Amino acid sequence: MKNLLAATAAGLAVLTTAVPAPAHAAEPRPDTYVVSRDPGVRPEGIAVAGDGTMYVTSVTDGAVYRGNVRDPELRPFLPAGADGRTRAAGVHLDRRGRIFVAGWDTGALFVHAADGRLVTRRVAAGAVLNDLALTDDAVYVTDSTGGGLWRAELTDGRVGELVPWVPASAFPAAPGFLNGIVVTDGGRVALVADQGTGEPGSERLWRVDLVGRTATVVEVAGGQLGADGLLLDGDRLYGVVNFPDGAGGWSFAVNVALLDTDRRTARVVRQSGTAGLAQSPTTIARDGDRLLWVNSQLNAAAPTPPFTVTRVPGLC
Repeated sequence: MKNLLAATAAGLAVLTTAVPAPAHAAEPRPDTYVVSRDPGVRPEGIAVAGDGTMYVTSVTDGAVYRGNVRDPELRPFLPAGADGRTRAAGVHLDRRGRIFVAGWDTGALFVHAADGRLVTRRVAAGAVLNDLALTDDAVYVTDSTGGGLWRAELTDGRVGELVPWVPASAFPAAPGFLNGIVVTDGGRVALVADQGTGEPGSERLWRVDLVGRTATVVEVAGGQLGADGLLLDGDRLYGVVNFPDGAGGWSFAVNVALLDTDRRTARVVRQSGTAGLAQSPTTIARDGDRLLWVNSQLNAAAPTPPFTVTRVPGLC
């Protein structure tokens, strides 16, 4: 998402435990899903529930699409612009089946019931909210331009107000562009992807102490994790990264890293197959024995329908 925002001068999860394979994992499923055949949708975030229900957001108009991993076509679920949701990025589900959506341009976090009804809307004044992670008692949201994390308390089914939780000043170096986030260590630690400023080496993975509200750099070997979307599965961290393709362009892949027990070091041990700049995948979700990513076309000069979600090549 960072590349598109830089080009336009506009500036653009997960559960805390390993995700068990749903019962539908062995059933035949498509490798490609059509989110929309309309022009200009540009999908961004994805979440897949245990029963195979899939949700995909549009960063262009705030629509949320819904489908099932057994069905190759998604359908509009939350209309574009509804509830003041004009651009949508990260999407995740809580254990109550509620849908949490980060509103990119409004600085708002939208929480919807499973039937689509708006439960609550919480605003982070002046923030550009990108991705989010849920724990038993809170939701944490990255602020891509403000460079920090916001938090809303979850108590007895109620969603509290969004409050600044870890400011940019808590980071030892100013974050460039905070994006994906996952939470681990019983909700005490977050890993946050920083796509950097565009300068080589400015991409980082941050370890954020959510109790002490401090941040340190995760030492990453064998590759980079200054990613867009992140997915944590036990001690394995998956990140959607972009990198030079050797021919003057850019390719996208998922890097897979092993984390140490303290989440202070990471070693990239595997990489998926690649996608080109025109597809520019953003975020990922697990569906049983495989991974799915969103083909946003954010970096395409002329995005072309249909907009799709596809199986990540070369990984399970």
